[in-house]
Amino acid sequence: MHLDRPIDLCNYALQENEVHIWRTGLDIAQSDLVELRQVLSPHEQERVDRFHFEADRRRCAIGRGTLRLLLGAVLKQPASKLQFEYDDFGKPHLIQGKGSRLRFNVSHSGGLILLAITIGRMIGVDVEMVRTDLDLGGIAARFFSVNEYTSWASLADDVKHEAFFACWTRKEAYLKARGAGLSMATGQFDVSFLSGEAPQLLETRPDPDDVLRWSLRAPRPEPGYAAALAVEGSGWTLKCLDFQHGAVWE
Repeated sequence: MHLDRPIDLCNYALQENEVHIWRTGLDIAQSDLVELRQVLSPHEQERVDRFHFEADRRRCAIGRGTLRLLLGAVLKQPASKLQFEYDDFGKPHLIQGKGSRLRFNVSHSGGLILLAITIGRMIGVDVEMVRTDLDLGGIAARFFSVNEYTSWASLADDVKHEAFFACWTRKEAYLKARGAGLSMATGQFDVSFLSGEAPQLLETRPDPDDVLRWSLRAPRPEPGYAAALAVEGSGWTLKCLDFQHGAVWE
């Protein structure tokens, strides 16, 4: 691959106890998009083409193609040769073999895509474009826990928006890391989300010990977006990288 960006994937490495979040977007050259599509499997290409809107086709091709390039670089294998299997909730995993310990997750919203990769730890990432056209109260009442909703509803109006997306992304990242999707009720756990609070699980029900199993972080990928990362265990370091520009962000 010869994508037109300052990323040297030949020397890319992911160490034990590292978590990498890669940021990319939809605004890439058409020639780069063509190259990303070339590493997709026939099934993935069919999936891309099923989307009606061009933005959705680009988002799927860029997200999946970039993921393949990164995983292939870690494993020193051709990106197009990687094979995936899917669990009951549709979460992909590399098939058993050299890459079976790699864990990864992808999230996208608006024009932004985040890809999180680590070794031997369950992981989930979520990014949301901060929108002002949503019924935040209705959504919070439905998906937040009783404790979360009570805390959120008591906030001043001028901070509710930021707190809502902080809570939402942290809950979604945890659900994605567990691989349970919405099969786990969102009211069964509480996350911190108030200004000044460190991102963390506060309580997990019915198993209170599960709160000790996970670490949460809240990176800031771009103005106008909220994001969260949930990773199994502790003692890991986070690197935030930009796929298009070779920059490091926080």
